[in-house]
Amino acid sequence: MALFDLPLDELRAYRSASADPEDFDAFWSKTLEEAREHDLDARFEPVETGLSTVRVYDVTFAGFGGHPVKGWLLLPAAAEEPLPLVVEFVGYGGGRGLPHEHLLWASTGRAHFVMDTRGQGSAWGGGGGTADPVGGTPSYPGFMTRGLDAPENYYYRRVFTDAVRAVEAARSHPLADPSRTVALGGSQGGGITIAVGGLVPDLTAVAPDVPFLSDFPRAVKLTDRHPYREIGLYLKTHRGRTQEALRTLSYFDGVHFAARGRAPALFSAALEDQTCPPSTVFAAFNAWAHEDKAIEVYDFNDHEGGGPFQEAAKLRWLRAYA
Repeated sequence: MALFDLPLDELRAYRSASADPEDFDAFWSKTLEEAREHDLDARFEPVETGLSTVRVYDVTFAGFGGHPVKGWLLLPAAAEEPLPLVVEFVGYGGGRGLPHEHLLWASTGRAHFVMDTRGQGSAWGGGGGTADPVGGTPSYPGFMTRGLDAPENYYYRRVFTDAVRAVEAARSHPLADPSRTVALGGSQGGGITIAVGGLVPDLTAVAPDVPFLSDFPRAVKLTDRHPYREIGLYLKTHRGRTQEALRTLSYFDGVHFAARGRAPALFSAALEDQTCPPSTVFAAFNAWAHEDKAIEVYDFNDHEGGGPFQEAAKLRWLRAYA
């Protein structure tokens, strides 16, 4: 697929038409307040993995509704003092996988926490182990339309709340330095990263790669590739519910979290990306509120984005922050 979205100069100026709900902040304040009524109950169980350069902990903490959410914490084997902390969120359909899939960040001398995504973990990688015990209204297969009838019911309300609680859980470990906390992830993980960047006020930095879950009004009409296409297929059956659906999605749009971003940010976009079209990525990047921000652009790549080149870019960039 050659270039299909806006030219790069127009991408750099593009602004989303997504409407910011008047009660956006109140909605999320109440959501997180309710989540914090449950004891975080973060538990770190040592795991024998056969890896000699890292120590691994199987983590369980209370996410949305007090539901148990899993994660991995990886530490350099010789760590004795609190370390900069990287909290990572994973792509659509994946889970926390297996510990040996996550060796990069601990190899840099940082603590590395990987959050499992509730209800996912069955499409690729080493799988996941976190259930989503909340039901919902009829939805198209996948996760994008679960609870689409109302913001209070929407699937990503639970996921984004889990993600904020994941930061809190990771920070609670004695070998993690809360004052040097970075959030990052790619695709869905990038979208979750943007949400966390808007909901957690004291992050050191964020790095969302080819992020999903941004600029819904444009995304659902621009690309016919999944996962955004799940929404179109739902509305193909549920005729006349477009505005209702877009209203729900506006509470989860990365553009609005980005407008509340209070940390330095490094984004990435790929100009041939049909899964997360570049204009939707730039919509979040251009809205990002912190003035210290940059975006890496990969001209001839699809949703794989920068891949290992972007990992190298993040390694260089994070030296100045954590």
